[in-house]
Amino acid sequence: MEGIKVKDLMVPLDQYVCVSAETTLAEAVMALEEGQAKFEGKGHPHRAVLVCDKDGKVIGKVGLLDVLRSLEPRYSELGDLKRVSGFGLSAEFMKSTMAKYELWKAPLDDLCRKAARVRLGSIVAAPLEGEYIDQDATLDKGVHQLIMGHHQSLLVTAGGQIVGILRLTDVFKEVGDRIKACKI
Repeated sequence: MEGIKVKDLMVPLDQYVCVSAETTLAEAVMALEEGQAKFEGKGHPHRAVLVCDKDGKVIGKVGLLDVLRSLEPRYSELGDLKRVSGFGLSAEFMKSTMAKYELWKAPLDDLCRKAARVRLGSIVAAPLEGEYIDQDATLDKGVHQLIMGHHQSLLVTAGGQIVGILRLTDVFKEVGDRIKACKI
């Protein structure tokens, strides 16, 4: 994928929904749905909302897994799940963890109350170093970062400022298109 730069596949920042840390989970879900509707027909739907400070600067992102994780507060007792996600946990370990911490024992009927109570500021984490990539980096480097970090997206920077999002879905489409174009 030599010659392709991250900026060639990124989604510009202005095409993403940006909400404040005071936004509730319920409001974020609605904002994500609105953002997906605006993006419809332009590629894969967004799977995250950006969390911005009062000056509009991105301080983090909240994705689909973050939403689900925040609805079961006992996940926080397991530690930093982002840092252990790449260790290939066994099915038996996953099952025992779910039982030990009684994850998802509360009925799903309580989702509305939980989603209205949880503020994004309580669940958003500052992006890790490996979640940033320069817009002029090669797509090869972007693929490597996505794979090694198990990321769904990377924050794209230019001059130290976030200017877009490199999404796994867009990278996969590019790779898929190249595979289909092969004459085997």
